[in-house]
Amino acid sequence: MSNADLMPLINEDIESSIAQMEVRLSGDSPPPSVEQSLWRRSPNQVEENPRIMIIDDEPINVKVARKYLEREGYLEFVTTTEPEKAFDLILEKLPDVILLDIMMPQVSGLQMLEQIRRDDRTNDLPVIILTASTDKQTKLDALNLGATDFLNKPVDPTELAPRVRNALCVKAHQDHLANYAWEMELEVSTRTAALKAAQDELIHSLARAAEYRDDETGQHIKRVGRYAEVIARELGLAENFVRLIADAAPLHDIGKIGIPDSILLKPGKLEPDEWEQMRKHCGFGKRIVESPVSQEEMATFRTHTDQGARLLTGSSSPVLRVAARIALTHHERWDGSGYPIGLAGNDIPLEGRIVAVADVFDALSSKRPYKPAYPLDKCFEIMEEQRAKHFDPKVLDAFVARREDIVKIQCALADCE
Repeated sequence: MSNADLMPLINEDIESSIAQMEVRLSGDSPPPSVEQSLWRRSPNQVEENPRIMIIDDEPINVKVARKYLEREGYLEFVTTTEPEKAFDLILEKLPDVILLDIMMPQVSGLQMLEQIRRDDRTNDLPVIILTASTDKQTKLDALNLGATDFLNKPVDPTELAPRVRNALCVKAHQDHLANYAWEMELEVSTRTAALKAAQDELIHSLARAAEYRDDETGQHIKRVGRYAEVIARELGLAENFVRLIADAAPLHDIGKIGIPDSILLKPGKLEPDEWEQMRKHCGFGKRIVESPVSQEEMATFRTHTDQGARLLTGSSSPVLRVAARIALTHHERWDGSGYPIGLAGNDIPLEGRIVAVADVFDALSSKRPYKPAYPLDKCFEIMEEQRAKHFDPKVLDAFVARREDIVKIQCALADCE
């Protein structure tokens, strides 16, 4: 008799065995517990029903396990008798629990279990091993590979449903924890982004408060920040440091808050005493960002560089700490002839050297009370003349290498008459 002739008889045997089991259990079995009832699904709860995958090279074994579980109220199944195709099916269907035969041709259950646990997409799936083997080493190997549970063949329906239910309970708990962790991470990311946006807005407002003293559009601070970002990235600095410089650079002239209008807006050349006051904006800027300001200190904020730096010093914010160094050192020169300290070469913080290039270029290419805007080529020519004098040669090279990007920023953030 062929296999095709045997299948109707086998099906009858399965139905008969299940019916007899139900009769045997119905007389003295207690009603299902609340936990068990939760897993009994009605047809209109398909979306809540766990998906069970059965992998066995023997069709009769698949059919038996499925029939038993259907009688327990489970509705969603993925089955295969081709173990070599099973893993792709797992990835496609994403089951909640897998019943896996251990003795299969081509790909054994142990090999498949190893593959499941090796892949990040499936390594937490509950896998219940089905085996007719009594070999302890086989079970030990399966446990070492991450088997969730074992069931002996032939499958006992009184064991099958509870084992599946327990595995699904563990999976549901794992999913809940994973979802909770993901939701918390999302909430933290959202709040971090909101805080970053608020910080950026406050920094820009603070920088604009100083810049509006002599720049009605406030575009100067935006351009300097963008130029500094381009230079830092061309220098190959770490991305987080690039972002710090980009965020902090707009505060480079915050010390101008302490400079009288008669000096800051003077259209002609400054007198020596006026220039001395203007030079102090670096220190002013550092102090503004660095620490809280007393009323006594505010009375002295009538100079530009020293006070700007002092106001920035001492902050716990990485952006403001970088901004303090920029405010203090962006007028230092590579050859040591700058102010307010007279630092030279690599003693000048890198962020100060970067903003020096960005700030001078914007001053040359923009209209000021004391000068017109210079043509682009003339700006680059003047800056090249200051190589190794005013500017760090490497920083200047990075700036020149990104000329096309600099021009795009200049056009996008041009001052409006």
